[in-house]
Amino acid sequence: MTKIAFLNEVLGAAYPNPRSELCYGTPFQLLVATILAAQATDRQVNVITRELFRVAPDAESMSRMELEELRALVSSINYCNTKAKHLFETSRILVERFHGEVPGTREELESLPGVGRKTASVVLSNAFGLPVMPVDTHVHRVSNRIGLVQTNTVEETEKGLMLIIPEALVLPFHHYLLLHGRYTCKAKKPDCAHCLVSLVCDYSSKS
Repeated sequence: MTKIAFLNEVLGAAYPNPRSELCYGTPFQLLVATILAAQATDRQVNVITRELFRVAPDAESMSRMELEELRALVSSINYCNTKAKHLFETSRILVERFHGEVPGTREELESLPGVGRKTASVVLSNAFGLPVMPVDTHVHRVSNRIGLVQTNTVEETEKGLMLIIPEALVLPFHHYLLLHGRYTCKAKKPDCAHCLVSLVCDYSSKS
């Protein structure tokens, strides 16, 4: 059995039907939550968006808000001033250029304020079901520790993973790697003793 097949079987059993831990109901809400999630935890974001989406559930309603009102609603998140400005500008652009809908192409998504490659990939994969691989620090770390890739940057990791993971497995595999990194293969203290994939892991410091 190949390493990819083993990981798919074992992590697939551990995380059946995996999905983002961000709370959202529409592509717009996912986009907003993902912009807020930069340098923040999903738990922090979910607390904020609970009230934010009650006040502004879509681009149209958010575009009508005052910037100060929006900033107040996200004030507890890291980089709240910048993120509030990005959300304010993005909601207006969505209304003016895209009829209030989130576009489904990478080029259009990355033209929005606060949307880089990873954020665009999260929206494309989770909202539109496209076989793209969002790579954050968890996915980058786990992929290198296990030995799926040997890379220095998230961009290189994304390219490497897309070369070896079958297209049909790309969507769930992102979640498998992310969740494994979040709960088991942690940055400072990986829980190797309880790791489900230690048999195929190349991590030199595992115990």
